Amino acid sequence: MNLGRRARLGAAVALAAGLALGVTAVANASPSPNEHSEHGHSQKAAFDHIYVIMLENHSKSSVIDDPNSPYLTTLAHTYSMADMYYGVTHPSMPNYLASIAGDNFGIQDDNDQNVVNLDRLNLVDQLEQAHISWDAYMDTLPANKLDRFGPVVNGTTVSLYAKKHNPFVLFDDVKNNPARMDHVRDYTQLSADLNGSHAPQFVWISPNQCNDMHGGVYVAVPDHPETPCPYGSTKDDANDAALKQKADVFVQGAVNTIMHSKAWTKRSAIVIVTDENDFTGNSETGGWESADGCCDSPYVEAGDPRVSASWPGGTYGGGLIPAIIVTANGPRHLVDHTPYNHYSLLTTIEDNWHLGHLGHAGDRLNGVQPMWASFVKQDRDDD
Repeated sequence: MNLGRRARLGAAVALAAGLALGVTAVANASPSPNEHSEHGHSQKAAFDHIYVIMLENHSKSSVIDDPNSPYLTTLAHTYSMADMYYGVTHPSMPNYLASIAGDNFGIQDDNDQNVVNLDRLNLVDQLEQAHISWDAYMDTLPANKLDRFGPVVNGTTVSLYAKKHNPFVLFDDVKNNPARMDHVRDYTQLSADLNGSHAPQFVWISPNQCNDMHGGVYVAVPDHPETPCPYGSTKDDANDAALKQKADVFVQGAVNTIMHSKAWTKRSAIVIVTDENDFTGNSETGGWESADGCCDSPYVEAGDPRVSASWPGGTYGGGLIPAIIVTANGPRHLVDHTPYNHYSLLTTIEDNWHLGHLGHAGDRLNGVQPMWASFVKQDRDDD
């Protein structure tokens, strides 16, 4: 990081810390691991490792307790489920940006030409300044690094991988930095890395479009296109069911890989979310099941062409989505009813390593709460 960016990051962290001090008295705010509970007992220590698995385009109601996602359902009911967790907005790309930078930067589309410039800080900047190791694992990542910046290679649609689901290459200060791009790795390297001597402390995992419930991709075989995982036409049709089954199997494999690795410690957590709710063809909301949201979701003017001509204007949220938190030593059978979104998750990650806050992260005055109630046992659970 150059000195100018380091100075801006330091200033952002200091400002965020000052703002946080000003809102710590907000009612019902969840405590951080290093704050004290209302009973005077110290919360558990910060997490050594946090893993985020981001799935695609499904509502909480179409995943949890669905017969096609038995493993995800079991995790939700065994560990913690935040049942009021929303996508920040629609469509995919702005949610991925929000998840690692606290803002969608005005982006409301999936255009592969979208790039966030060098002046915009992100979680990688924060982690590296604090000397917290990180890696991002993309399922079916193109081997040629240049191919990671767009959907077409030699005129042929790239199968399975999607740039819009890889938030790290959306930032100039990552994609133009070879050392940082070395941390954007193919998913097949996850097991070896977690069992190595330098396992990353923060891990991001994006399954490919067959394994993330997105679907609709094509195999890049000349003159012989196939659809290994077609979109569902409606919620719970045969194609949608198949996508959920594939995602369920992928998540089970990922969770088992993590839990059976040397990097799975007593202070580890896995977060499984989707980016936004189902695409249902609702013309008023740009095709999405709903635009419900919370916690600093963007306001979009009526009739904005990026949504639809019939959009009435207002908060353009990403709808209610599944959010499952699996911890080695945290709550069990917990349902957390606090409203959250991807800004809340970023806030939790930042607070865990005392990084300060970016963008809307940490904005408790507007409802962006950290998610510690889902991560850390409260006194009532410590029997």
